[in-house]
Amino acid sequence: MGKAKKAAIIIILVVLVGGYYFYLTNFRYAEGETVVTAVQDVLLKNLDNDYPPTPREVLKYYSDITKCLYNEDYTEQQLEQMADKLLALYDEELAANNPREQYIQDLKKDVTEFLQNGYSIVSYTTSKSTDVEEFSQDGRKCARMYCTYSVKTGADYKSSKQVFILRRETETGRWKILGFELVNPE
Repeated sequence: MGKAKKAAIIIILVVLVGGYYFYLTNFRYAEGETVVTAVQDVLLKNLDNDYPPTPREVLKYYSDITKCLYNEDYTEQQLEQMADKLLALYDEELAANNPREQYIQDLKKDVTEFLQNGYSIVSYTTSKSTDVEEFSQDGRKCARMYCTYSVKTGADYKSSKQVFILRRETETGRWKILGFELVNPE
């Protein structure tokens, strides 16, 4: 019994030392990884080379940026970069109605008011791909879809539903946001 007990103790020690070694080697690799913030993640997307291919993906990217604007910490430069990403998702008509400098000022004001009222965007849900309503208007392909944002204020949760109209560009085939509005605003 003495030899079996010693062998069991030695095996347990070898397993413990091996496990500890494995932990340390993997821990060192994890230390070298860079953590990307949500703001950096949306800003890293190169819309020239990796434009969202469907109306739903355009709306998801738009909503990711919106969540960052209203929930995350960022610099003035990052705010302007996010505004530029949003403008790049807009149809030429909507972008023309939102000159960059005025758009940035309005965006800052909206974000400030939203935060002063104690709101934060918890999550969002877009229409399923099968629920995207496509139609033609003036010979151009359009899509209508919905996005519901869950908004928290204090301990209360509310939902804000918006309808988005997207239009497909003739030249590039990219879906661009033509307009949006609240559904049944309170």
